[in-house]
Amino acid sequence: MAEILHWMDNKPFAGTSGEVGPVTNPATGEVTGQVAFASVQDARTVIDAAAAAFPMWRDTSLAKRTAILFAFRELLNARKDELAAIITAEHGKVLSDAAGEISRGLEVVEFACGIPHLVKGGFTENASTNVDVHSVLQPVGPAAIISPFNFPAMVPMWFFPVAIAAGNTVVIKPSEKDPSAAVWLAELWAEAGLPAGVFNVLHGDKTAVDELLTNPAIKSVSFVGSTPIAQYVYATGTAAGKRVQALGGAKNHAVILPDADLDLAADSMVNAGFGSAGERCMAVSVCVAVGEIADELVAKIAERTRTLKTGNGVDNPDMGPLVTKAHRDRVASYVEAGEKAGATVVIDGRDVTPVGEDTTDGFWLGPTLFDNVTTDMTIYTDEIFGPVLSVVRTDTYDEALELINSNAYGNGTAIFTNDGGAARRFANEVEVGMVGINVPIPVPMAYYSFGGWKNSLFGDSHAHGMEGVHFFTRTKAITTRWLDPSHGGLNLGFPQND
Repeated sequence: MAEILHWMDNKPFAGTSGEVGPVTNPATGEVTGQVAFASVQDARTVIDAAAAAFPMWRDTSLAKRTAILFAFRELLNARKDELAAIITAEHGKVLSDAAGEISRGLEVVEFACGIPHLVKGGFTENASTNVDVHSVLQPVGPAAIISPFNFPAMVPMWFFPVAIAAGNTVVIKPSEKDPSAAVWLAELWAEAGLPAGVFNVLHGDKTAVDELLTNPAIKSVSFVGSTPIAQYVYATGTAAGKRVQALGGAKNHAVILPDADLDLAADSMVNAGFGSAGERCMAVSVCVAVGEIADELVAKIAERTRTLKTGNGVDNPDMGPLVTKAHRDRVASYVEAGEKAGATVVIDGRDVTPVGEDTTDGFWLGPTLFDNVTTDMTIYTDEIFGPVLSVVRTDTYDEALELINSNAYGNGTAIFTNDGGAARRFANEVEVGMVGINVPIPVPMAYYSFGGWKNSLFGDSHAHGMEGVHFFTRTKAITTRWLDPSHGGLNLGFPQND
């Protein structure tokens, strides 16, 4: 059984708590490892290492930082299959999906390789007589990254490449459900030449999280997870004087207008609803069918859904298991609730038979499709985070738009149409942070920001892009006067430019 330890100063750190948690293969139900859980003292030891390394890394030249980033990028690209296998073994997603999340994370690494240009300040000569003014962007300090189970590689990579490139040190607290990816990435950073203490991994539960949120050495916190925990992280971290970006939950709607290509729309609903077993914050969980196309659209989605194979991710089926038995049972309880509430069960994932060997004790729930869902049902109101797609029928575009804008979440959305005017109107009017037009999962490129609105984000900054650069840096304005022999004598008035 694997022993998964903390990582500090470029080497494993066992900690002193003696507490561990099980790590399970969701496809087989087998406990494959034990992850160390940090005590408060363990957390402080790791945080102290990051704090001690910060002055050195802050003062390391941009040229040297960039060289290490490029080396990390090359190593990760060459060995991403290793990381994908680790993700599949602990999360359950299929290998191709695991490889996809690594590729999207790599895009942020590549963006961060351009950090010399991204942190350029400004300079004004002779702003006042013989007075020059310039600005610089300096690192904030040790950064905490608290990441979720569903993307153990990509989500941390939304943050740490930019944080490290900008001169900050990092403590990442991965999910205890699939912690090995973070340690693997730490080992790769060491191989790339990153100095000790710059990238650290702290495992555990609320004890570790609370220390990261309150320890004065930590200057910023980046979080992705459910909305209730995001609210807690934001409130606790900001009360302790930290910068916080806390990305919360989602209930993503896709609107299908009557003029849409229904084959494209049906393919997209299946892909976005059931990929990674629906365990994506950008998954489409509500399909809003507008007008007379609803019956045909549901039939097309059902036809495609019935072809999907669910099984062990190492065999690369269409969909893998859910991450834990408890989560599988929670999702199944929503299916039962939707049925009892009167929604039409078109396809019931509780009846799935997984393909492949050693799947008897896995955490299986297949793609589930509901029709005639109403907004008072829990399958509509709650973030299920599983392979459950609900079809809501509306008569008009305005009704569909009101559904989305009145929802508590505002992470991602999409519209399917061949009408450019309708698409432009939707993009302008919808109150959601990320919008797709004939694109079901509109995750932006790394040089744009990732983040939602409303209860999907707490804080002012989205992830990556220039918003990420600004989150991990502070601007300093410097006013300079040289070679001015006449200082003007005493003058207690407010300084004025001339």
